[in-house]
Amino acid sequence: MLSLASFSPLGVHSYKVRTIVLDAGHGGKDPGCHGTTGIESKVTLAVALQLGRIIKENMPTMKVYYTRMSDNFIELHDRASIANRNNADLFVSIHCNAGPSSAFGTETYVMGLHASEDNLEVAKRENEVVLNETDYQKNYDGFDPRSPQAHILFSLYQNAYIENSIRIASKIENQFSKRVGRSSRGVKQAGFLVLWKTAMPSVLIELGYLTNEAEERYLTNKNNQIYLASAIYRAIKEYKSEIEN
Repeated sequence: MLSLASFSPLGVHSYKVRTIVLDAGHGGKDPGCHGTTGIESKVTLAVALQLGRIIKENMPTMKVYYTRMSDNFIELHDRASIANRNNADLFVSIHCNAGPSSAFGTETYVMGLHASEDNLEVAKRENEVVLNETDYQKNYDGFDPRSPQAHILFSLYQNAYIENSIRIASKIENQFSKRVGRSSRGVKQAGFLVLWKTAMPSVLIELGYLTNEAEERYLTNKNNQIYLASAIYRAIKEYKSEIEN
């Protein structure tokens, strides 16, 4: 029987958090989900840029990279490549959710097995962006985002960084709930392509539902975007301290 340790690559630097890659979900020809006026790609970029600014101001020695800093389209595999190429210690992908108008709350995902049909639907929606990419079947080993069976098989992928991914995800949700007063839907696992090939602890954050009128108003407000970014920063700071000590 294989242990989780058997999946750990050589040379992994698991005791220092010096480099972080911030991924604003969607962008360009892929706007993501939307509400009445709010667009996912715009909200995620605003929060990612605010988060990067806060990290740089408070952790000047931390290297911060972005997968995008404007409204442009970046393929999912390229987002992971940016993190791997820069030897990131943490990858944070920021998104907004969509669903029934009554659905609300934050949730943070790590790469893993779908525990419910709802988790699968979120992963399928976020993964469908690959249909905008050229050669997506080649880039993702034949993965078809339209196939439920493919998502189930794909989600069995063993992430060597699952423990620390869950650790940072839990801290993010705790900050959202305890410090910002957001309703947390908890930490979940699902098969997200953007997390698949990252060689470090990685999380995908759903900031809230743009399809919920109240949450759309909250998420499109600049001050609230700063609050959300600050909450993620505090979680990263706590995670860094815990890991390094």
